[in-house]
Amino acid sequence: MVLQGWTGPKKVDGEFIEGSFRSHQVPLTRAKTDPKHLEQLKEWLTSYKPEELFKKDGSPIDNILSIIPENDEKKLGQLKETYDPYVGVKVPDWKKYGVEKGSEISAMMVCGKLLDKTLQENPNTVRIFSPDELASNKLDAVFDHTGRNFQWDQFSRASGGRVTEVLSEHNCQGWMQGYTLTGRVGLFPSYESFLGIVHTMMVQYAKFSKMAQEVKWRKPIGSLNYIETSTWTRQEHNGFSHQNPSFIGAVLNLKPTAARVYLPPDANCFLSTLAHCLRSKDYVNLMVGSKAPSPVYLSVDEAEAHCRAGASVWKFASTDDGLNPDVVVVGIGAEITFEVIKAAELLLELEPNLRVRVVNVTDLMVLGTEGTHPHALTHDDFDALFTHDRPIHFNYHGYAAELKGLLFGRPQVERITVESYREEGSTTTPFDMMLLNKVSRYDVAEAALKGAAKSNEKVKLELGMKLSEIRHRVQKIKQYILENGKGMCKL
Repeated sequence: MVLQGWTGPKKVDGEFIEGSFRSHQVPLTRAKTDPKHLEQLKEWLTSYKPEELFKKDGSPIDNILSIIPENDEKKLGQLKETYDPYVGVKVPDWKKYGVEKGSEISAMMVCGKLLDKTLQENPNTVRIFSPDELASNKLDAVFDHTGRNFQWDQFSRASGGRVTEVLSEHNCQGWMQGYTLTGRVGLFPSYESFLGIVHTMMVQYAKFSKMAQEVKWRKPIGSLNYIETSTWTRQEHNGFSHQNPSFIGAVLNLKPTAARVYLPPDANCFLSTLAHCLRSKDYVNLMVGSKAPSPVYLSVDEAEAHCRAGASVWKFASTDDGLNPDVVVVGIGAEITFEVIKAAELLLELEPNLRVRVVNVTDLMVLGTEGTHPHALTHDDFDALFTHDRPIHFNYHGYAAELKGLLFGRPQVERITVESYREEGSTTTPFDMMLLNKVSRYDVAEAALKGAAKSNEKVKLELGMKLSEIRHRVQKIKQYILENGKGMCKL
């Protein structure tokens, strides 16, 4: 029998129980076998005078039942707000905020404009809970039509601000959970390395949500929405302490019905993903993206199709539109994908005989083994995207173990290699961060050459010479960075 709390028998076996730390343990561990313990249990429980609270048949006395309101509107459990509170949000057409293909812009700056309009059109049903400066994360366009809600600040309190910004991840998480449970929609943007602070809070909420969905009378509510930016790839100025993508793994470990992890490669893809997540229900949505200016690879229509599929062949970066490749290289994450694109260019220069297919994955869950997640590709679809027999090299933003766990169970998994964040960081240049973690264009090119050499004799014939050339270039770049404290103009 487990009876925990602040009360209990006065003493058990000579030790104080009531009012002590022992009252939170099992106070009478031998009540089944020790008559003395059983008698103490009886004395303790009868001290609550159950005969004054219950009738002989075990039902509560009339005095207690009289407390229950006869009017259902006064019963908390009968109120619609407790079991079906969702009021919905009007998400603006994200395409109106799309940017030109071929341009270069911060995805966060673009999303800030979409969020600004979202807050305008939903003045009572959307809030942003931010433990970091929205300005630092490039989402400050929201302040064009709203403000921060600092209750202790005479200049911002009671002004209707929709941004609750305080340097406490725990507060922001608790507020977002409560806000979501009242039927509204919350967004939690944060520096990537510090979302892990609320890992267990998020997991406990997800467990509640899972069980709630199994109760027929409980209706769907909005998702928990996280934006993970200021990522390790561009935290070289803050150093090693600000480099930690582990929250991805926290979400991946949730029940598949809840877990959603997106790594949009550019601004248009991030807009599409953000609009989808704001509309979604009963998920834990994690969106990972860069606040730094980065290339826009896809038009708004192409981005929409790419995000709907979750992954696709990028013909513009592939050899002969990706047909009959010797090797498949895959980018997952904004900066990581950029290195894959540059690797494809480098390979075209170094080894024209090599045929490479470039794939981008924006919805991480499509990689899960068939049947393990609602978004997981079938084996046939997986082979159509990655071929059925060619080597595949993944360049991944998070930790390699996460990706390997998703891919485990796919046929011929031995043909897959993965490079990712290796827990290597420093106060250095952005490109040196790529080199330190083996996800640079040179690392991708080396992996591609090694993979292609298994089936392409022309590539195999000159493999040693090409690898030597790559390593020579890397050495020159490292030396330049060391001597100048910045990257080379031409990499």
